[in-house]
Amino acid sequence: MSERANAMLEHQPLDLLIVIVCYRVVKLTIECLQSLASQIGDVPNSRVMICENGTGPEATDEMKHAIVANGWQNWVSLKAIAPNVGFTGGNNAVLREAMSWESPPKYFLLLNADTIVQPGALRRAFDAIEASPTTGIMGAEMVGVDGVRQISCFRDHSPVSEFLRGASTNLINRLMQRDEFQLSAPRGRDNFDWVSFACALIRSDVVRQVGFLDEGFFLYYDDADYCRSARRAGWLIGCCNEAKVLHLEGQSNELPEKSRARERKPRYYYVSRSRYFAKHIGTIGLWAANVAWSAGWLVGEVKRLVKRSAPPACKGEWRDIWTNAWGPVRNSNASLAPRESHRVL
Repeated sequence: MSERANAMLEHQPLDLLIVIVCYRVVKLTIECLQSLASQIGDVPNSRVMICENGTGPEATDEMKHAIVANGWQNWVSLKAIAPNVGFTGGNNAVLREAMSWESPPKYFLLLNADTIVQPGALRRAFDAIEASPTTGIMGAEMVGVDGVRQISCFRDHSPVSEFLRGASTNLINRLMQRDEFQLSAPRGRDNFDWVSFACALIRSDVVRQVGFLDEGFFLYYDDADYCRSARRAGWLIGCCNEAKVLHLEGQSNELPEKSRARERKPRYYYVSRSRYFAKHIGTIGLWAANVAWSAGWLVGEVKRLVKRSAPPACKGEWRDIWTNAWGPVRNSNASLAPRESHRVL
């Protein structure tokens, strides 16, 4: 955007600002923008702001060139920061700027770069949250490349869910009415404990009341944390099943593939996990979750030995769950605050 367009953006009220964080996924981000191009006008006064999250100057230049070449500069702006400050820090770089405007947007849509928004989804999600004034956060129905619906609405993480996750046994999940996934939401519900922030519509009123995303969560557990805080503030969490979004899960970070292969997960995952439990149910609650996971893991190990099946947990997980167990809520990512931040377009 030109300086004049940026000035208009700050003073002209927006109904919707779509926030996309890009880190080493320029091509995916461009594909995501292509999916938005045909429907950005479906919601009046809508714009997109991309946060290039420390990949480097070449990525920033490539993104800028794509925006200009496709003629998107009237509705897409680009902000570059360094270094990489994670999902929460990248989103907050945009949220903080937008909330400081004379007229902040009415809604924010946090959208992963590895998503393709299906035709009509933007308007359907917007209409759904507009029709429900007590809903502060609205998720969408995520679909994989195989066309299979991905679970995107969940129950809270708890010691019970950790026992089930450690056991990784479908029979026990079903006995606990969790279908085949330990965080599956109860059937027939319209409101949920939390929704995936791969695509989530958030009222700016929620941001005013709850604050910005907790940057102690570099990646993962941030959506569960923020939704729990929003619920505590009196907001409902909904999901618009008519808004379909293709989610290319695993193409923007390594964790899903590592989990499927039972490889060791990165440390930031366990730092976020410990922070979540300690923040919401206390350090004793974190330890209870760890003990519950360990008990479930023993059940899973017995099943593996009897059936000679794959290990129920990732490599080293029995030890890694205790990461930061004695200092779980210290802001271990505080040193990652952006040192550089500037608007490119």
